[in-house]
Amino acid sequence: MTKSELIARIAEINPHLYQSDAEKIVSTVFNEISSALSKGQRVELRGFGVFSVRTRKARAGRNPRTGEKVSVEAKNVPFFKAGKKLKDRLNTEA
Repeated sequence: MTKSELIARIAEINPHLYQSDAEKIVSTVFNEISSALSKGQRVELRGFGVFSVRTRKARAGRNPRTGEKVSVEAKNVPFFKAGKKLKDRLNTEA
């Protein structure tokens, strides 16, 4: 599902909302999650999962074309851990 499909689905389920309002809601939620993660905070959505930031250490890598060694800097990456209800739902409806 893409962001635009999510917005259309929310507007469809909630006929009292204009599509522009649904778009603002979705954008606000994504922006708040991104903002919290950029501050190093954890975002927990009960029943869905937890978004957090993990740090990858600096390491030595290889250029796949040339095989030359390159250094890969340390960096922060987003991480998502699915909640129990989400895992259960995925496994019971399969």
